[in-house]
Amino acid sequence: MTAPAPGWTRRAPVDLPGPEGDNSIAREPLWYAYGRGVDHPEPPPWTWASTPPPDTHVPPPPPRPAGPSTTLPLGTTARLSAVPYPHVPARRRTAAEPDALAHALTTAFAPLRREPENPYNEHRPYASPRCLFPVHAFVGGDGGAWRLLEPARHALTGPPPAAGAPTTRIALTGRYTAIPSAYQWFRGSLVAIELGMVLRALSLGLELFGIPATLTPPGGRARGLLREAGLEHTWEWSLPWLVETAGGPASGPGCVPGPGSVPGPGPGYSGADATAPEEPVPEEPVPAGDPSLTDVVHANRNQTYGTAAAPLTTAVPSALPASRVAPDWAELLWLRHSGRMPRGLHGMVSAARHAPLSADDLATAVAWLGVPPPHPALAAAFEAVTVTAVTQHVEGLAAGVHRLHDGAAHLVRADPTAPAGLEANYGYGLSPVNGCGVAKAPLTVFFSVRPRELFARFGPTGWGAAQHACGWAVHGLCLAAAASGLFARPVRAFKEIPTKDVIGLGEDETIVLSAVVGVPRETGGPVLDLRL
Repeated sequence: MTAPAPGWTRRAPVDLPGPEGDNSIAREPLWYAYGRGVDHPEPPPWTWASTPPPDTHVPPPPPRPAGPSTTLPLGTTARLSAVPYPHVPARRRTAAEPDALAHALTTAFAPLRREPENPYNEHRPYASPRCLFPVHAFVGGDGGAWRLLEPARHALTGPPPAAGAPTTRIALTGRYTAIPSAYQWFRGSLVAIELGMVLRALSLGLELFGIPATLTPPGGRARGLLREAGLEHTWEWSLPWLVETAGGPASGPGCVPGPGSVPGPGPGYSGADATAPEEPVPEEPVPAGDPSLTDVVHANRNQTYGTAAAPLTTAVPSALPASRVAPDWAELLWLRHSGRMPRGLHGMVSAARHAPLSADDLATAVAWLGVPPPHPALAAAFEAVTVTAVTQHVEGLAAGVHRLHDGAAHLVRADPTAPAGLEANYGYGLSPVNGCGVAKAPLTVFFSVRPRELFARFGPTGWGAAQHACGWAVHGLCLAAAASGLFARPVRAFKEIPTKDVIGLGEDETIVLSAVVGVPRETGGPVLDLRL
């Protein structure tokens, strides 16, 4: 996230995607094709195909491997309550405690609460559309077997590791069929964005329990990991990212690395496979009847990086101010939410009258947004992302449009009407069944890229890397909001063409992701604590 280049190159309108279907679902494949070099890309034939309504979608059952279910240890919340926010413990240079990784997984993935008046449940430490949570974690040890992390059951399911073998590997992969088919191509983007959010949630969990790790992007043999994990229909899944930790005794192949070292791989798929040649084994095709998913899988399979593992760097900015509402990390994660409505209504509402956001609140948000993703491939893609903020009622900041870079907000245009302009172009406006707090929100943040520039610099991997990086950043914004007593709602529901006019983006830019940061209003409904 750096300063944008001065100005932007206007291209002839014939080169750019047309205005057909001004929403994320319809425009995503057009921008992808444009990034690949197709001028004036046409909508794919499946764009307006009839699909079942999203509310009729039934997610597939969990992909449980054969084997027993092992309950994870309790007490994670008590441990997090003992760590004051924003303090982060030093990473260990000796053997981690036996249950550290289990507590880190619980911190990242375990359900926090159920909200009976919310149409969608349950709620985890990170946001997910419709609480579908398509990204799964498979956990493996040195024996090569993989177990499925089942957050709702607080368990690992699958073949138990060999006696004494430490758990060292976590594979993150998204299941496209967990998302309603009505989302078409956008299923790929939702998975890619959420994988970035999950990566930051997991990085935070590992960091809070002092566990060093490395991150490896998908390589030529990534599909082999999907088969190794027992996933019969690999086309349902995105290519996995691999996190490798160290465990076991303080010496030998399972030791925690010392200064300058990184965890070593065990048998089975590991980070060493990232630079291996692509597998010759053909992949089972997507069944007939879902052509958009065929295109999604094809785009994902082109995103193999061929780069080695890199250390998992920090998820937390340095020198954060203390929070007036979250004394510890358990409370911070509990307070994170996406805005609430009463009586089973959809959407979110932001309080109309509130004290101006403090300069510390804005500084906290900018600091969390500025932490780069952990792998050089993701960090480089994030450098190509423009971050724009529309503000009002923020201490010391003019209402209007700002670019966020180099740790500060830079005014583009003073415009007190900009928040209302955003709400006028939001796809889920105020209605008898839907709340909308965009016009009243003190802060709305947009992440945008120039697709052709992205492909020119990074090739096909740039598309997914930018989405992962934006997911990483928006989860940081969600935690920043929680620390300030606010909510943050990641969204992709703005009509792109008029919204770009409001926030001053170029014709050749597309919005990857946005988030509405608002002041919560009490709904009066119960909130059920599920923490363990």
